[in-house]
Parts: sequence; structure tokens; C-alpha cells
Amino acid sequence: MASRPEQSKLNRAAILSTILLGGCRGPQSVLSPAGRDAEVLASLFWVLLAGAVLLWLAVNGLMLFIAHLRPHPHSRRLAEALIIGGGIVLPVLLLTALLVFALREMPRQREMGSGLTVRVTGESWWWRVEYLPEGSETPIASANEIRLPTGSRSEITLEAREYIHSFWIPAFGGKTDMIPGRTTRMSLEPTLPGQYRGQCAEFCGESHARMALVGVAMRPDAFARWLAAEAAPAREPTTPEARRGREIFLREGCGGCHAVRGGPAQGTTGPDLTHLGGRATLAAGTLPMTRQSLIDWLRDPSAFKPGVRMPAYDHLSTADMADLAIYLEGLK
Repeated sequence: MASRPEQSKLNRAAILSTILLGGCRGPQSVLSPAGRDAEVLASLFWVLLAGAVLLWLAVNGLMLFIAHLRPHPHSRRLAEALIIGGGIVLPVLLLTALLVFALREMPRQREMGSGLTVRVTGESWWWRVEYLPEGSETPIASANEIRLPTGSRSEITLEAREYIHSFWIPAFGGKTDMIPGRTTRMSLEPTLPGQYRGQCAEFCGESHARMALVGVAMRPDAFARWLAAEAAPAREPTTPEARRGREIFLREGCGGCHAVRGGPAQGTTGPDLTHLGGRATLAAGTLPMTRQSLIDWLRDPSAFKPGVRMPAYDHLSTADMADLAIYLEGLK
């Protein structure tokens, strides 16, 4: 039976192992792939890790053999064989094999998409998303989440307004920088339906850490239905509170920055709100999409996202704020 100090060490080791292994899974883990490109990167990681461990064991095993297991003087021939074979030949062969494997896998990350094209623009600090189905010239506007069909490769074009950003949904694939004045591209092929988390991976300012992104992989038939609904204008409010909320929305000038298709609000400065209530999060992953979150956000956006350019509406009464949130929540 282990002594108390030994048991304490075992407990700490078990806790540390659980924490480390827990990072291998989750909605934002590179080792929990849900896309063809992420599968390639995960396999690349494990192969390179295995090669690094093998090289580490070989080199350190050789040092252990010479320094501790057989510390007495060796013949010149044996010493040269150990140095050249274990210190030069083995590392060169192993590292060359790993390099060839990695270079063979990487071109798959640059394949062209077919069918759907999604244009993503990095703003401060949110994501403008526009869908361009094959054969269509009119984009379908959304924001802060990207939905893709499984089983097909979608083309992603990337732009940035003011700052350098980096588009990254680890479960789908690698990251690609977004540079003002340039258009970069990538393609993604999700394989496992579900909701995953993305993040801007390039420091872009004071709210960089709050510039998240929701990635949703959908079966092709479900995606087709969703895209058709996303292209439709906003539905009319059906309750007195929602109708009054729309009046407050227009009265306060929200339509100068935001668009709600099918009505007079046609602003393009901020995110398109046509189907805001159907999104998973608010303010680029900062808050859950709930009525109370909408109220809190409207009252003081900068409290949740420093540097945000949306003004506070703390001058509204409690009743006005509630009706405005009801209207926005109903935009699905």
C-alpha cells in the first residue's frame, strides 16, 4: 500500500493527467476534428508527436547508455558508431521522414471549394458573413456564425476592414490570416454535424479575446432549408410588445447601422439583424442569445466588449428596453 506522500503524488498526477487529456476534446479543440481538414491536421500532429518522442527516447537513451549503464571507456570504433549512428544518421532519417509526410499532407489544406462560397469579413470586433450559393450573385447576409453543409467542400474568402484578423474554427481546419486590402482564401469540408467554437487567432485590438465565432456543420438537406429561410426577409412581429419594439428600433435610429431585410432598416455599418434571434450567441460569442442578454447588451455594450462602437441605450425606460429586446429576439 502506498504511503501518504506517495499517494498524494499519485493524486496530483491523476488530476494533472485529467486536465491535460481534457483539453483534447471539446467544441474548440484541434484534437477533436469535425472536418476533413481538421482530421488531416490531427493525424499530422499525432505522427509528428510520435516521431518527436521516438527521437527523444533514442537520443536520451544513447546518453543514458554511455553515461550510466556502460560508463567505462569504449573502443574508438564503437564510440564513432554511437555518435554518427545515434547522433546524426538516426535524427536525419527520422526528421526527413517526418518532413516528407508533412509536406505530402499540407497541399490538401489548399484545395478549392465547389458549390457554396462564403465571404467572411473581419470587423472590429465581429464577423460579417455573406453566403453566395452556386449561380447566385446576391449575397445572403448574416453575422458572427458560419454554417456549412457536411460532405462537400465550401470555398471561404476572407477580408478585413481595419486590423489583421485570423479566421480559425479548430474543429473544421487550420487558421488563415485576414489582411486589410487583401483577399485570402481557404476551403472547409465539415464531416460531423454539430456546433463548434471559433476564434480570431491574431491579436487585433482591445476586444480581440471577445471576437469569437460559431461554426455549425449541418446535413445537406437541413442546410438547404436553413439557407432558404436565411434568405427570406424578417417576419412581421406578431405581438403588441414586439410591434412596439420595432417602433422603438426605428425611432432610436438603429436602422442607420443595422439592416433588417423587408423593412426600412438598411444600415450596413453593423451586423445584419434580419435573423438575429436564430443565432446561438450575441456580440460575436460574448453573450448567449437570450432576452436578458439582449437587454444587458443594449443597456451598456462596452461593459461586455471594450472599444465597441455601438452606443449605449441606457436612456430607455425598462418597458421600452424589454419591448425592444422582445422584437430583436423574435427576428428568427
